[in-house]
Amino acid sequence: MAMATSSSYPPPPPFYRLYKNFEQDPSSAPEPPPPIDGPFKALGVDYTGDVVIPSLESHNVRQLYPKGPNIDFKKELRTLNRELQLHILELADILVERPSQYARRVEDITLIFKNLHHLLNSLRPHQARATLIHMLESQIQRRKEAIEDIKQRRVEAQKLLGESLHILDASQAN
Repeated sequence: MAMATSSSYPPPPPFYRLYKNFEQDPSSAPEPPPPIDGPFKALGVDYTGDVVIPSLESHNVRQLYPKGPNIDFKKELRTLNRELQLHILELADILVERPSQYARRVEDITLIFKNLHHLLNSLRPHQARATLIHMLESQIQRRKEAIEDIKQRRVEAQKLLGESLHILDASQAN
């Protein structure tokens, strides 16, 4: 049996030469490519830039909350949570009294969990925006604090320099 030959890593792509003066002049590097607009293919799979959460119906799951764009998430999550609590209590009751009839309650609980999960996933874009806003606001706050610290240190340094000049002038006058 012949031994397979192995090779080292392939050479870097030729565009690495565009960055050879980057450390001396960072502006010499080319601009990054623009974001992909429209559908694209990666690793043999078609993708779009749109974030679309598939509907429950596409997964053959009955939707327990109203359809439409104007959903009151807080109200629907509370309703589903109460319904889940009720079904869990009923499941406990059935397991005690009629253990052979638990399957229907488990299916109902599974349906409620899937609806809760779908509602929570619908809130992910809002959560991402809120997280980004919070991060940017905290960065602004830290920068403002750093600026105030620099201003305070500048005032202290100017005060020390003034005192030093006054001491030097007094010592030269003597």
